[in-house]
Amino acid sequence: MSASFATDATDALPLWPLWSGDALPDQAGTWPDTAGFGAKLGEICLLPDGDGGLKGALIGLGDKASASRRRFTLAAATSLPNGVWQVRDLPEGIDANEAALALLLGQYRFTRYKGKAYEGPQFLCPEGADSDRVQAAAAGEFMTRDLINTPAGDMGPAQLEAAARDLAEQIGASIRVTSGDDLLAANFPMIHAVGRAAADAPRLLDIRLGEAGPMLTIVGKGVCFDTGGLDLKPASSMALMKKDMGGAATSLGLLKMLALSGAAEGYRLRVLIPAVENSVAGNAFRPGDVLTSRKGLTVEVNNTDAEGRLVLADALALAAEESPDLVISLATLTGAARVALGPDVPPFYCDDDATAQALAKGAEEARDPLWRMPFWQPYETMIEPNIADLDNAPSGGMAGSITAALFLRRFAEGAGRYVHLDIYGWQPSAAPGRPKGGVGQGARAILAALPQMLP
Repeated sequence: MSASFATDATDALPLWPLWSGDALPDQAGTWPDTAGFGAKLGEICLLPDGDGGLKGALIGLGDKASASRRRFTLAAATSLPNGVWQVRDLPEGIDANEAALALLLGQYRFTRYKGKAYEGPQFLCPEGADSDRVQAAAAGEFMTRDLINTPAGDMGPAQLEAAARDLAEQIGASIRVTSGDDLLAANFPMIHAVGRAAADAPRLLDIRLGEAGPMLTIVGKGVCFDTGGLDLKPASSMALMKKDMGGAATSLGLLKMLALSGAAEGYRLRVLIPAVENSVAGNAFRPGDVLTSRKGLTVEVNNTDAEGRLVLADALALAAEESPDLVISLATLTGAARVALGPDVPPFYCDDDATAQALAKGAEEARDPLWRMPFWQPYETMIEPNIADLDNAPSGGMAGSITAALFLRRFAEGAGRYVHLDIYGWQPSAAPGRPKGGVGQGARAILAALPQMLP
């Protein structure tokens, strides 16, 4: 598996992408018509050279009228025979950077438990694409997918810390970790409360990169496994809970993208990850408990399965104390977001219109879809219980993603601006460039939008 392009073009074979109905390149001859090639989505036609070898290939992009439904279609090129391939003559409507990223994303395989590395075709960077930026985006995405796909038995808080330390060393960042009972001494009571029942101690990862410029703080939910706590999930709901650290995985992938692409230059970056496992034991926090947060706000726990917002709250409070220019939280937070928008389109929340517009534009440019949702002020009453300042799980089941975002915003007060992304972090069925399994959401959009969000 590689997140990089081939560099030797000596024996590269040409690959022509075509929309249905497009004229064939002259080099193809009459063979595609004889073979019945119709340029259907992902259809490949190998071009023989007359001596038992290949002189190139065609790949179908499908119907151009429905192109927006088929992002990263060139990822299907990874089914070509092994060798080095060079895309020729990108047709109208296919962006060079999108094509380049598709070729790399299509090579992703999670092989940790199969012991078999990716063995497939390699590709030269398509003409007109920004090779360094695309490779950085793919490397960050591969990291995110690997972290999410790894079972919780091998990706608990300690292993997530190890991955963060490895990344920090790779990119020249500093990292500080507060764990176990030290969280209480350092005033992170809700991170401690959520994670204290697990065998693997809870911890807060604090990574910094850059010493000058506008400051961006990224807060990623790192619940490495979520049983639901004493409000225990049924088995069917627990099956995918290795992905509940998808916000942390995406945050680390984003940091890698920013560093490797050079986009981190001129900024102060900070990544905060509360890494916990929400487990069941005699010392687990209980429904009905009232927790006092780092910010001093009290929280009534009406559901121990709404733990992500609790650990994020302490981390957001820490982030806001430094008054950064922008705080972004990334979290696999609510099922309500999936009901509203499905698995592919995460909602994001932002009070600042210019920032929101920049992020929406970046999402479109990066083919990393997001949809703006409102911090709807009238719903504030829904997160205010009788005996504490806040309720972690309002009853009624309505507006769940909005009320979660409103809850988090209370703790981000003090930051210049705040953006929250309620991501899913999982591809439920295979799509071009996105095999079934863990997936990053929002990172490429942020990468594209950063110069406009933090000019």
